[in-house]
Amino acid sequence: MMNVFKSQYSRTVGKALAAGLLVAAALTSCKKFTEITPLNQVDEKQVFADSASIELALNGVYNTATVGSYNDSYSGRGYPFGAAAIEQDEMRGEDMVNLATFYEITYKSQYSTTSANNVAMWVNLYSLINQANAFIEGVKGAVSSKVITETKGLQLEAQARFLRALAHHELVIHFCRPYADGNGSQPGVPYRTLATNTVAKVQENLKMGRGTVAEDYTQMLADLDFAEANGTGNAISKANKGAAIALKTRIKQHMGDWNGVIAEAAKLGANLDVPKSPINAYELTPNPATVFTSYSSNVESIFSIANSVAANGDVNGALAQMFGPSTSSGRGLVSISPNIYNATFWPVNDARRKLLILQDSTKTTKRIYFTGKYTEYANKGDWAPIIRYAEVLLNAAEAYARTGNTAKAYDLYKFVHNRSNEKGSAGYLPDVNPGITDMTAAILNERRVEFLAEGRRWPDIHRLAKDAKYGIPGIPAKVDPSVLASSGADYVAGSGKVIPSGIKAIDYTDYRFLWPFPATETASNPTLKAAQNPGY
Repeated sequence: MMNVFKSQYSRTVGKALAAGLLVAAALTSCKKFTEITPLNQVDEKQVFADSASIELALNGVYNTATVGSYNDSYSGRGYPFGAAAIEQDEMRGEDMVNLATFYEITYKSQYSTTSANNVAMWVNLYSLINQANAFIEGVKGAVSSKVITETKGLQLEAQARFLRALAHHELVIHFCRPYADGNGSQPGVPYRTLATNTVAKVQENLKMGRGTVAEDYTQMLADLDFAEANGTGNAISKANKGAAIALKTRIKQHMGDWNGVIAEAAKLGANLDVPKSPINAYELTPNPATVFTSYSSNVESIFSIANSVAANGDVNGALAQMFGPSTSSGRGLVSISPNIYNATFWPVNDARRKLLILQDSTKTTKRIYFTGKYTEYANKGDWAPIIRYAEVLLNAAEAYARTGNTAKAYDLYKFVHNRSNEKGSAGYLPDVNPGITDMTAAILNERRVEFLAEGRRWPDIHRLAKDAKYGIPGIPAKVDPSVLASSGADYVAGSGKVIPSGIKAIDYTDYRFLWPFPATETASNPTLKAAQNPGY
């Protein structure tokens, strides 16, 4: 059994603030579901007996999004969204380089049904989903018993349903084919909406099949529509109305619903001449680094996962530790690829090079470049960016380009690009399109620069895999770190210099494009055992 709700503050304020609800672990330890009342847990009735305890329980759901399930061997390493989703999604792409063995399994697509990274993502994503479901059920009971008002209950449920949608989407992009393959007809993942807090519910969830990708997306949108209708507030670390709308622009983008992307983005002001959201006043920060230096209070971040001294991805998962160079007290495990650093579409004097990139300058290590977006090396407190206003604008820009409105697409693309390029510089874009003939390609390239080291690369590769013009048909070729020059000579900004990949591309039809369901899941779940991804 597991403690489903654990306050993210409980490490520092003690067990007295740790509210618990008893449920079986996300179907990976269902053999233990008969252990209903461990002595060190708090009964479900107590958790939802008063408003303060309910708020603590919601903190527990967010904490699981940050550091994972407390009874899981991979907890504390930033699974699923505290750091791991960003790290894994970058390692499945080609714009960052794995320098050590830490991410080698993911980077080289050598995963199996028992390899740590993909197993931990599955287990902790479903743990988060299960906690969200248990919380929703408890909140509904609290409303029925008049512990809280119906309005308050809807607001709380909205946050849990946002997290449930976010978690299911992360599962889909790793364990399923993209929506574009058969218009969503490929096998999906079980969209679980029942909390496994009784034997009967465990058995019901065990009978749930995969369904289709389209069915998963339909349920994601239903959750997000609910979150939009009932969400309140503007805190970056809490799911709210603006966050639900922003995530819908991403979901509809993955579906290829371009008119839907435009409609959702318009709710956040992307249709305006100078984009600014009427909801929560989102806008681009003048300085691209502000999002990462003032991560808890800035106008651009729409939703981020809060890490802190008490709850973070620890030394084996924190963003600064994984992505930072040793000269900045990082571990130097993941660098920027010279092939994206050298790209001709990334202007030489772009502010993102000056403000958000660091070089390891020691004589004993290769002088290669790292992201400087994450800087909390000691406290591991960098918040993990999940979605920000720049993405909403570029999602809308691509949608406009795909539907033929290249003028509006250019305006939004230019707005994001020029934030990091001074007027008069070679990289600055004029008011009128200077002759860019393929706006979609320009926008996709801009995404690679703007969201570098934020975990957006694999989702783009995944959704575009079947796009004959703009997609990579599979897992891209990657730079082998052994070929990087110690002198740093491989990095020549804007030169177009290409370093040979070394690690070959994997075709879309190869079974390794998908992650396998974990052996722990298939051992206890006969339904998913029979529906395992082919090849595993």
